[in-house]
Amino acid sequence: MTELMKKPAPTNQTAPLQTESQALGKAQATTDQIENHLIKVSDDFSFWYGKNQVLFDLNLAIPNRKVTALIGPSGCGKSTLLRCFNRMNDLIEGIHHTGDISISDQSIFDPSLEIISLRKKVGMVFQKYNPFPKSIYENVVFSLRVSGRTNKALLDETVERSLKRAALWDEVKNRLHESALGLSGGQMQRLCIARAVANEPEVILMDEPCSALDPIATGKIEDLIVELKENYTIVIVTHNMQQATRISDRTAFFYLGKLIEYSDTKTLFTNPSEKQTEDYVTGRFG
Repeated sequence: MTELMKKPAPTNQTAPLQTESQALGKAQATTDQIENHLIKVSDDFSFWYGKNQVLFDLNLAIPNRKVTALIGPSGCGKSTLLRCFNRMNDLIEGIHHTGDISISDQSIFDPSLEIISLRKKVGMVFQKYNPFPKSIYENVVFSLRVSGRTNKALLDETVERSLKRAALWDEVKNRLHESALGLSGGQMQRLCIARAVANEPEVILMDEPCSALDPIATGKIEDLIVELKENYTIVIVTHNMQQATRISDRTAFFYLGKLIEYSDTKTLFTNPSEKQTEDYVTGRFG
């Protein structure tokens, strides 16, 4: 990510271990993960809201152009970690952390980091679809207009490209200048995805993007996520175990702010190495 930093941060290498996980949040990234990773959480990354510690000693590497699912009970720190990746938690008073998170081997906490540049590279799709009270067209190009881009040909091309990538173009191409609030819930969520990809990010973060949608709309979003990983690295928080098995390549299981197990999705759900993971994915708790 050449635009992300003005100068490189000190290098921190995460030492590979023999297994993919250790109990109580000491799970470490293995060599195969590190070789093709885009995001690296390292140096026992921990996070606090004031005096309340919510993430403990995390180390994991998220592979490039794959879907990584974060699962676990409510309140286990999944969404907090997700918001750390584009530093949205900075908006909350009293937060602090130890350890590091890097994207393309550059620390997102380096003092010379341009936050706006980071958030262009790391898009976000929220749990509740949140289109602006503007036209479909203006929703997609909003961030481009904010950054001063006004060339109509560029904006038109961005709208068409982004809506096609969000599998929405054919449904809305004849009403681009109508209010986005007239779309269905599933269409609104795909519009929010189009808005996120308009900046050509490297990463798309999704915080339970289907929780407010019906099964048909959920299916469309899931199909879209699988298609989007051809161009983007996707990290998704989900409470839906079936959804994680359908769309993710790797899955991380969190409990009480600790990373219990991190593995390829099939292995984690069919042959987990930790009893806690097995109990959760089989519905014995959570």
